[in-house]
Amino acid sequence: MSKSISLLSALLCTFIWGTTFIAQDTGMDNIGPFTFNAVRFFVGFLAIIPLMILLELKNFKSEFKLDKKTFIIYSLLIGISLFLGSALQQVALLYTDVANAAFFTIFYVPMVPIIIFMFGKKSMHWSVWPSVVLCLIGGYLLTNFHDATVRLGDTLVVLGALFWSTHIIFTGIIITKYNLPLTLGAAQTLIVAIFSFIIGIIYEEFIFSNILMEIYSILYAGILSGGFAFVLQIYAQRNITPAPAAIIFSLEGVFATIAAWFILNQILDVNNLLGCFFILCGVLMSQLLPLIKRSIFNKLN
Repeated sequence: MSKSISLLSALLCTFIWGTTFIAQDTGMDNIGPFTFNAVRFFVGFLAIIPLMILLELKNFKSEFKLDKKTFIIYSLLIGISLFLGSALQQVALLYTDVANAAFFTIFYVPMVPIIIFMFGKKSMHWSVWPSVVLCLIGGYLLTNFHDATVRLGDTLVVLGALFWSTHIIFTGIIITKYNLPLTLGAAQTLIVAIFSFIIGIIYEEFIFSNILMEIYSILYAGILSGGFAFVLQIYAQRNITPAPAAIIFSLEGVFATIAAWFILNQILDVNNLLGCFFILCGVLMSQLLPLIKRSIFNKLN
């Protein structure tokens, strides 16, 4: 049951992330990227903090006392990774389109197992590697990238994907040590909001009337994506290791495409549908093949 809940959390999280691409793009019509992120993640923090106080405050006091230093270090690591990943993605949307951003963002799918393999020296089920390939092919087909040109924004998104991958890895590590998903979610959103505000106040203008003009995009990207989706990610990674989790999260490209079709009336062509199919196959392969192997092993023993 716990694995099923984690999978459902991962899928709901991915759905929110995918649909948020539209809000991120339209939310910068009147404000800068760091202003958008600062307000968005602070709204996410405000949404999480009451639940954290209500449900986790007692556990936090007891678990935090056990190893304060480790908790603070990993909280900073996931917060800084989230800040850098989201900042680079948000700035990139000024220079590239949503389709390219969605494609290059899922480069964290191959990055996660590669980083774990290089630095963690941990063995992974062989299904991870073909699943990664299928997800990348699917992402390529979803974006119609063959009709686009490589530009500055694409490079920024690829660099951001590196930090999305470290965020997934650090989250996977810390959630095995501390059962505090709401506390971690609140901590990382506050860190992102503070760093974004510092840069935004230096290089951008915080004009309240302009922020209010983007209120709907901010609320959606803040409460659902910046707040609850990242808490759902932490819940998901309690029972799913980072590499398969990254593959599941790559479904955000599928949800982004469907949202663009439904909300923006963009047409889904054959390539888009094939892209959805390839990513779905990659996700199913990463989850089902290890289960089949485990089932056969149990029967033989």
